[in-house]
Amino acid sequence: MSTPRVTVTPTAQELIGTLRGKYGPLIFHQSSGCCDGSSPMCYPKGEFLIGGSDVQLGEIDGCPFYMSAAQFEYWEHTQLIIDAVPGRGGAFSLDGGEGLRFLTRSRLFTDQEWSEIEPVSRVQ
Repeated sequence: MSTPRVTVTPTAQELIGTLRGKYGPLIFHQSSGCCDGSSPMCYPKGEFLIGGSDVQLGEIDGCPFYMSAAQFEYWEHTQLIIDAVPGRGGAFSLDGGEGLRFLTRSRLFTDQEWSEIEPVSRVQ
């Protein structure tokens, strides 16, 4: 079994459950730093346009997780760990009013993990 490119902490998983209960199916897109820094942004499924310049890194708690292909070139060798910490989420992200915000932590893959990593899915 290969190591996932993106994982989620129990705290973030609880926040996802809260948001899913309010908004239904969700998606995530790793912001590249424009308006809300480089935060993982959470949207209702179908309300954020995923395009040909995005890649799907995997899923967290059943929610697809995307990143721009250009940004992925910098993060390719790291595992993203999505956490939730006290604070206000991004202006466009659903976590904005929950008292917690999503946060991306990362770590480099080990050589063994890298040898078994699966390629990302390009959006069609």
